[in-house]
Amino acid sequence: MANVADFVWERLQQWGSRRVYGYPGDGIGGLVTALARTKGQIEFVQVRHEEMAGLMACAEAKFTGEVGLCMATSGPGAIHLLNGLYDARLDHQPVLALVGQQARSAIGSHYQQDLDLQSLFKDVADAFVETAFSPTQVPHLIDRAYRIAKADRRVTCIILPNDLQLATMKEPGREHGMTHSGIGLDGSVVVPDAAALGRAANVLNAGERVAILVGAGALGATDEVIATAERLRAGIAKALLGKAAVPDDLPFCTGSIGLLGTNASFAMMNECGRNPRYGHGRGDADEPTTRRARAVGAPPGRMHRHCR
Repeated sequence: MANVADFVWERLQQWGSRRVYGYPGDGIGGLVTALARTKGQIEFVQVRHEEMAGLMACAEAKFTGEVGLCMATSGPGAIHLLNGLYDARLDHQPVLALVGQQARSAIGSHYQQDLDLQSLFKDVADAFVETAFSPTQVPHLIDRAYRIAKADRRVTCIILPNDLQLATMKEPGREHGMTHSGIGLDGSVVVPDAAALGRAANVLNAGERVAILVGAGALGATDEVIATAERLRAGIAKALLGKAAVPDDLPFCTGSIGLLGTNASFAMMNECGRNPRYGHGRGDADEPTTRRARAVGAPPGRMHRHCR
């Protein structure tokens, strides 16, 4: 009969996961053993250090647009994972971390490698971090963690005690206190209304010396960004995460902006009259704050005050 660890990999496979990065340890022994029973359906990439697992999961999310998956054992393994996860958090990449924990009966006793993992991960995985205590809880934890990571491009974390991993899997029943969930997420295209587009067009048409700033949100809109720049006779500067949005050899591209940016980008951004932003919502010190800026494709919660 399948145990909880077997179910974890089966469920993640149903969500579309095909690869996990990690390093074995006692806290995830059940997960590692069950992973071998998948017979390669989910590839295990063993890293040299848990930090690399987080970084590689983040890199996979960046290259594929899908949820990156990593795992680490309890105690020091969990702590090592943090640096890679913070890379994903700050770059707004979807990553799900599976973290081992001591047996449920030992949690809170200062047992060997018994750490308060909920508190440890509550900042980097602030969108969702939960500890599983019962087999019937595991389905909705996996579904919620994966769905939130994918939908909101956030880091999520599930903490799995090592004895729970080996427990016989039991689906939630039809009774009070049980929660049922399923797999799948249908994305939708967000389109601004006509009035918002009209206001943005008026700002750009009324301005001179237009400087476009592109970020990671413009990676799939290269042709559109170039066409807009040609229409407005604008220059293009790029945030670091938007470096691949347009080619560097365009005659009106000034390269990167920010701490590692170019002099040309710094001068253009400070002398521009209008500043449309595509897929970028930050407000760095060398970006104009008195010019009219319009942010397109950036989540409203991440737009700074002068992006309106």
